[in-house]
Amino acid sequence: MKGKKPTTIAEYIRAAPDVGQPHLKQIYAILKSVAPDAEEAIKWNTPFFVEPRFLFAFAAFKSHCTFAPTAATLEHFRKELKKYRTTKNYLQVPYEEEVPEDLIRRMAQHCVATVSAREDDSFW
Repeated sequence: MKGKKPTTIAEYIRAAPDVGQPHLKQIYAILKSVAPDAEEAIKWNTPFFVEPRFLFAFAAFKSHCTFAPTAATLEHFRKELKKYRTTKNYLQVPYEEEVPEDLIRRMAQHCVATVSAREDDSFW
């Protein structure tokens, strides 16, 4: 990240490596279209969508970006994610590869549906 710590998602994207900005803009547009009323916040220096619980986040790194949905969503899409690098917390997208728009959109929709259905007050 370049310069001071960002306080908005737009600032975060502008501060990201130039090579990653198109990916971040694309992911942001997908997430915003899926959760237009969610609160946008920078938490732990990462863009979050919250409604009021955690929905998803994304982040920029030197050579890739990540999309971080809920753990339940990653598990739900486990078979489709086999060809991607993942951890228990995120999907990694190298900048030299295309953003898997349809997959990220469906994962984000799953997050919104499952988080909205929860009855507990936990943020995560």
